[in-house]
Amino acid sequence: MYCRRHEDHHERHGSYVKRSYTAGELGPYRKTAQKWLQAHEAERSVQLAIRAVEGLYRRAGPFVEAFRLRGMSPKDRARAAWARLREAKVDPLGPVIAWLAVELIVQADPQAERKVEFKRVQAAKLVHRMASGSHKRWERERPDRRSVVEELHKYPHSRGQVLRHLGEQIERAAELIVSAHLLTVISRR
Repeated sequence: MYCRRHEDHHERHGSYVKRSYTAGELGPYRKTAQKWLQAHEAERSVQLAIRAVEGLYRRAGPFVEAFRLRGMSPKDRARAAWARLREAKVDPLGPVIAWLAVELIVQADPQAERKVEFKRVQAAKLVHRMASGSHKRWERERPDRRSVVEELHKYPHSRGQVLRHLGEQIERAAELIVSAHLLTVISRR
């Protein structure tokens, strides 16, 4: 039904026509979500969301470098993303903040894409960037006995089914907060 360009756009953004929100657009919503979550950290729904993300970290399996992801299934790549977040010691509150920020911006956007897939992809893109790359640095000696420093930087692609798997997992982790407190968070905005 759609041309190749729109199919590619859907794969990367979760919508055939709406682009992803920029970091500048999401920034104020992330701050609002973070302030609200820190102020209500003792509430049961927030604690359960944090524990759910910690569970995703634990079940992620071994750490996999970003340059070793080729050939893995999208589900395994999503697990590898959680393992990279765990290895980078990203606060479990971060993915919850990302989901709430996306919920808030979608509520405030007059021309929002309200499909669940779009929200999942937007939140997954935020989480994917939190600890996305692998970086290696080593020295080797050239034949003329000079030492050369070589570097390898690899960032996994933020597109496709990996984002759908990540987004679904983030949504499940934050669903209690959204169902119980989203209107309260919006009123703080």
